[in-house]
Amino acid sequence: MLTQLTVSNYAIAERVELQFNKGMTALTGETGAGKSIVLDALGLAMGGRADAGAVRHGAKRADITATFDVSNIPEAVEWLDQHELDDDNDCILRRVISKDGRSRAYINGQPCPLAHLKELGGLLMDIHSQHQHQSLLRKETHRKLLDEFAGIETLATDTRTAWKAWHQTRQRLTERQQNADEVEARLQLLRYQVEELDRLALEDGEQDALEQEQAQLSQADAVLHSSHQAALLCTEDETSASDLIRQALQQLEQLPVEVAALADTIQMLNEAQIQVSEAGDNLRRFVEDYEADPARLAEVEERLSAIYQMARKHRITPEELPELHARLSGELAELDGGEGSLEQLEAELEKRRASFDELAGQLTEARQRAAVELDQRIAGELAQLSMPSVQFVTHLNRNSDDQPAPHGMEDIEFLVSANPGQPARSLAKVASGGELSRISLAIQVVVAQTSTTPTLVFDEVDVGIGGGTAEVVGKLLRTLGSNGQVLCVTHLPQVAAQCHQHLFVSKFTEKDATFSKIEALDDNGRISEVARMLGGVDMTEQTIAHAREMFSKGQATHH
Repeated sequence: MLTQLTVSNYAIAERVELQFNKGMTALTGETGAGKSIVLDALGLAMGGRADAGAVRHGAKRADITATFDVSNIPEAVEWLDQHELDDDNDCILRRVISKDGRSRAYINGQPCPLAHLKELGGLLMDIHSQHQHQSLLRKETHRKLLDEFAGIETLATDTRTAWKAWHQTRQRLTERQQNADEVEARLQLLRYQVEELDRLALEDGEQDALEQEQAQLSQADAVLHSSHQAALLCTEDETSASDLIRQALQQLEQLPVEVAALADTIQMLNEAQIQVSEAGDNLRRFVEDYEADPARLAEVEERLSAIYQMARKHRITPEELPELHARLSGELAELDGGEGSLEQLEAELEKRRASFDELAGQLTEARQRAAVELDQRIAGELAQLSMPSVQFVTHLNRNSDDQPAPHGMEDIEFLVSANPGQPARSLAKVASGGELSRISLAIQVVVAQTSTTPTLVFDEVDVGIGGGTAEVVGKLLRTLGSNGQVLCVTHLPQVAAQCHQHLFVSKFTEKDATFSKIEALDDNGRISEVARMLGGVDMTEQTIAHAREMFSKGQATHH
């Protein structure tokens, strides 16, 4: 709810700082005193249109700050969190307007687009007046109010989600149909490429194994020659390593005396002679068993050639062929009978439409039931507001060609007939400003228990009424205030006497400058103001007594 409003150098207000409480707050004062300053300032804080004329004469800029407690407004908390503008339970909207007409917007101290101020402001406050802030002329507001009244916001959200899934599938199908020739050409190419890769059937690591085998087979003669020579050098040649080691051992064995320091050396030579002899035997066996296989070499080289050729064809390395094979196979499966095929997309679209139709059907039925009850209850409130002949109709208009829409299968519009026998028409075409305010009041009273907008502002909803009807308006506003927060500008004492908080607006002149002053009244001040509203400038004892009685009665009212 709104907790504080600070206005600097706006219109004729030099500096106004107001604290607001929960409940009904009335703004009263003489005509021209500046009662509209508060509402206009709030409108600007919520992103309304601004011009240089809003800046007080002689000032460089107007500065308006509205502070809200959003602890009980989950939609606003979520919005702030999504835009990374959250600041505990406080939400501060600020608007600065320069004398050249330019303006800047801030949310919790951070500069922001004006559109963000409007979007967030719509979650915090709804201004019902004859001006541009009025939401009751918008069909989306009608739908929102009806769905809240029916308690079907979750069903409406589910329907919107189902519509989105259907819409996305339809777009994919349309694109698939529009690109049918391109897709078919792609399918033919994929089939050919995948068949080639299937025939190649390259396995992971196969290329490395083949290259190693090719290296060995292509050098078979060199391997045999070198192995044979090595065998000769180990044991079979006259100057073989084995014979030379044997000669070295003979020299050491013929020493005239035993030398202990050479014992380890003699042991090492004995072991070396054994190892060289074994190595020679191994080499001889290898040479005897080794066979060059030209046919296998040709087979390996042919296989490698096929691998290299396939890699060059796709302009990748041979190592990338298995990954390419898997990717092309997956794309082929998707286009040819998979999730991306025409048949699959058509089946999915039909499934999505059926899911949407089921939810939208439930939504329509719930709206139809709620519309009947809403119309009856609003008619009752309108009768109390001296508008018994006004017929209120919640009209459900079926979408053309039964096309799905995010909000379901129908548009919602509030219609009224101002006179018996006249067809019901849209609010904008039928209701006058005063009538529209009272119709709005009746609607808000009915949906107050379910509305998610915490602060409601009514600008002169009592225009053209008086007497008992004015008292009813006051009771209705007090009822709304008991469930949330209501601000109203009024000229009727019957309304002002019932508010929880009373702000008095006055203006004065000082040094050839005009100033507007807004002050919160205590009980005595409220009685005096009600008396002024009853009797004008000259207040008699009877007027004051009447005002005191009206105030006591209004404050004793509980709805």
